[in-house]
Amino acid sequence: MLYTQPKAQFQQLFQQPGALLVVRAAVQPAKPAPGQPGIASDYRQAHADIFIAVLASGEVMAFNGHVDLGTGVRTALAQIVADELDVSFDRVRMVLGHTEATPNQGPTIASATIQITSVPLRQAAAQARNFFLHKAAGQFGVDPSELSVDDGVISLPDGRSCTYWALLGQQNVQLEYNTQVAIKPASQYKLIGKSIPRVDLPLKATGQLIYVHDMRLPGMWHGRVVRPPYTGRDCGAFIGKSLISVDESSVAHIADDIRVVVIGDFVGVVARREEHAIKAAKALKANWRTPEKLVPLDDLDDALRNEPYKERVLVEQANASAQAAAGATLRRTYVWPFQMHASIGPSCSVADFSPEHLKVWTGSQNPHMLRTELSRLLQMDEGFIEVIRMEASGCYGRNCADDVGADAALLSRSVGHPVRVQLSREQEHGWEPKGAAQLIDITGAVDTQGNLLSYDFVTRYPSNDAPTLALMLTGAVPAEPRMLEMGDRTSVPPYDYPNMRIVCHDLASIVRSAWLRGVSAMPNSFAHDSFIDELAAEAGQDPVQFRLNHLKDERAHTLLLETAEKAQWQAGAQGSRGIAGDDGLLHGRGVSYARYVHSRFPGYGAAWSVWVVDILVDPATGRITVKRVVAGQDTGMMVNPDGVKHQLHGNIIQSLSRVLKEHVVFDDKGVVDLEWGAYPILGFTEIPAIDVYLAPRQDQPPMGAGESSSVPSAAAIANALFDATGVRFREVPFTPEKIVQGLRMAEAVAA
Repeated sequence: MLYTQPKAQFQQLFQQPGALLVVRAAVQPAKPAPGQPGIASDYRQAHADIFIAVLASGEVMAFNGHVDLGTGVRTALAQIVADELDVSFDRVRMVLGHTEATPNQGPTIASATIQITSVPLRQAAAQARNFFLHKAAGQFGVDPSELSVDDGVISLPDGRSCTYWALLGQQNVQLEYNTQVAIKPASQYKLIGKSIPRVDLPLKATGQLIYVHDMRLPGMWHGRVVRPPYTGRDCGAFIGKSLISVDESSVAHIADDIRVVVIGDFVGVVARREEHAIKAAKALKANWRTPEKLVPLDDLDDALRNEPYKERVLVEQANASAQAAAGATLRRTYVWPFQMHASIGPSCSVADFSPEHLKVWTGSQNPHMLRTELSRLLQMDEGFIEVIRMEASGCYGRNCADDVGADAALLSRSVGHPVRVQLSREQEHGWEPKGAAQLIDITGAVDTQGNLLSYDFVTRYPSNDAPTLALMLTGAVPAEPRMLEMGDRTSVPPYDYPNMRIVCHDLASIVRSAWLRGVSAMPNSFAHDSFIDELAAEAGQDPVQFRLNHLKDERAHTLLLETAEKAQWQAGAQGSRGIAGDDGLLHGRGVSYARYVHSRFPGYGAAWSVWVVDILVDPATGRITVKRVVAGQDTGMMVNPDGVKHQLHGNIIQSLSRVLKEHVVFDDKGVVDLEWGAYPILGFTEIPAIDVYLAPRQDQPPMGAGESSSVPSAAAIANALFDATGVRFREVPFTPEKIVQGLRMAEAVAA
């Protein structure tokens, strides 16, 4: 069961007879670090945080503030709890992201759930087990070390036994969360490391899961929103101040219950029947001022280079002993486009407003953050707001899920009924916060022996955390330039340059943008590992061996070796390099390595990842066919290996789509790509053979697995393109048009 219980039911756990709770005293939420995602809140909940609840009924409930975005963490977290508590997996029920039940552990980002936010769950489960062991030991008059536990049954060698549930009886026990209780060593795990089937898939496969889109309430009305003409923009004096008038009579003929809601530039329509709301949103006549023109974004190099910025010097390292004469000095620029989350299903939410209690059902990855934004929007105490997280279409970052939750709340407050709001495809494409564009300049050198000498890296990243749209449209938050310090993810290269300068230029967002899978690490690693490939070519060395010579991280070194071996990498072998084979195609192979480093600089390292990719290029059309991807990953301890493998498959497919096809087009008003024909993604027939290698590191701490395998993707394809064509491509996406243009330019230079 995927829990969506009301607020009161969770609070009853504190008085329920026959319950053991591991709790932490309620604290004021941590303030987001400067320049980091999140929103400051002074709200302190009335009850303590619950991590584990063991009930006399035999059920175990576990609470985590993060959510499952289709990654399988609901299953993995339950495995952790069951293993540490010594109960069967089927007893554990996870409650995720419900603001009235789970601790505020921040947005579900940075692949941090297993690596970071699962730690209190594991510790609390160990604490509960320790309590029961000591209670049983006292009852039997033995030392706890003489006891064994299997599915909550505590046994002695002489046959005596009792259960957790019998020991509880009708007691209500609360244990204060304690980090001093020892957790199990990896050698004692029974469930961790096993590929237990995901608990959410049976309901999804049989059409029984209730997604937020399926949510219905008694007396519920239906709403739609009408967005302004400055599509996908949230910065400028015109934001929230562009609506001149709305003609409510233009929708009066549709039904007699149509309500029109106008607050600043926020416009919505509500009706008892959904088809009436849809018709009304299309028919409503609204008069808007012409928005200020958007800075031209067709030339991203020029646009990003000329935006105002704040400089952060991240690393400045000089090694006087490594000042040999340069054998080759390269200056390169790499360009990354704005990209969409492109969620398959448009965002949807349901809200039920009353002055004493607002309930919002949402697919948000940021339930606690959304609650704070709703508080600001509605001028309502956070204690009166309950955000219930439900499954929705994937988001891979901040899409429109929070926006539509706020839309529903505003409309519900206005009409006095529960309201369901679903966006159109055009609204989702147009208004979801885009993954930010990026511009990277590198100057680097090798000496005459092929040793790395220097590396000067400057990355430009225009983004913020895209405050919920209704805050901007209603004027609750000023639409002023804002910047987020997230351009530094994986900004430090993994290779051992003795002289190094790493700089981040933080730019205010140009269009509405926030985090997308891999954040700035994907573009930064595109630059890092394309550049090291160019240096290897200058040094006349094999790309894999050159990397190995300069990788200081032992686990990275080992993973690269192991993945190259699995891919049957042949040192010194070359692809077509511009000379087509008998089949008329160009053949190439590329390699790349990255470790995703996330959170506030210098950040936390997640999993290590390596790609080896084989491609074909049609020199006549520029069409790239990816034949095979071999992806190796060192995730440390894998709670659910199949889950990790599935994550790699998903990341590889999505990353190929982003690298080969995806970029957002803008005109002087805003986003142009409002439907799938304008924003193509990878099709099923274009998916290559995918071969995954999972490094066996079960004795090591778990690392974030959700995004790491995306990060090396672009460089691997770029390096394979060079091997196939003999031409370097440094601007994503690698569309057929760009390939043909690059080949023609190379031919002209050669002539």
